[in-house]
Amino acid sequence: MEKNIKFPVVDLSKLNGEERDQTMALVDDACQNWGFFELLNHGIPYDLMDNIERMTKEHYKKFMEQKFKEMLRSKNLDTLETEVENVDWESTFFLHHLPQTNLYDIPDMSDEYRAAMKDFGKRLENLAEELLDLLCENLGLEKGYLKKVFSGTKGPTFGTKVSNYPPCPKPEMIKGLRAHTDAGGLILLFQDDKVSGLQLLKDGVWVDVPPLKHSIVINLGDQLEVITNGKYKSIMHRVMTQKEGNRMSIASFYNPGRDAEISPAPSLVEKDSDEYPSFVFDDYMKLYAGVKFQPKEPRFEAMKNVAATTDLNPVATVETF
Repeated sequence: MEKNIKFPVVDLSKLNGEERDQTMALVDDACQNWGFFELLNHGIPYDLMDNIERMTKEHYKKFMEQKFKEMLRSKNLDTLETEVENVDWESTFFLHHLPQTNLYDIPDMSDEYRAAMKDFGKRLENLAEELLDLLCENLGLEKGYLKKVFSGTKGPTFGTKVSNYPPCPKPEMIKGLRAHTDAGGLILLFQDDKVSGLQLLKDGVWVDVPPLKHSIVINLGDQLEVITNGKYKSIMHRVMTQKEGNRMSIASFYNPGRDAEISPAPSLVEKDSDEYPSFVFDDYMKLYAGVKFQPKEPRFEAMKNVAATTDLNPVATVETF
């Protein structure tokens, strides 16, 4: 990271004291100019986070590592003689929390691991809704506006992607996760504090997201850029592979419900300014699933005329929760 670039770190406990205004301004600046910020003192118990990190790494070693190695062999990635641009160097599984959970359908999870992830998921859900209201306050929207938009008729969707990024013998040949913006709403990431790799694109420069112990990294998805009519931004980010260390990543996605109607908040649309599209979230996800690793701007343009989506060439599939 360049020395003159200071990644935004927000101490959530300062919202209750004399530094509230300064903290809210930091959040607002981060949403406008970074699309990312890192939370400290967020209220999630550190012992819960420590237990989840321990069990996630144990689960990978016991149940996922061999499958990952078999995947590498099946895709001829175990040698990496040439650069690979259509596969990610990651081992993942997905947990759904809302509207219905699949927590008890995931094989090979211990009862202790399931209970911890259920507790963690609920705490992250509450934190996401708290943060959405902070964004509402900064945007001049009524409290609860963003949650109401996200809810549709059946409530928001919420899920967790549990990832491990194993050591890679030739990091220059493949990404852990290719560059993309996230399609949904608010993303809350619990990442490894010892093995780095997450980067975001800031003013044309790839910047490291610092691994801070017990922090939660927040980033904004495409839907918040649309609702704020571009005042807040979703930002391209990627995961770099490393020669040493297995990087843990637990990313939870607080997204709109499938039938949620997404459109710019009327109070954020300035007269004679360009307006972002209006659409149903599920329609956006159908488009995103095929073009996740392409720029977001053509997706926004395509949603202005749904018929135009056929002009985009699908290149990937994606878990949409």
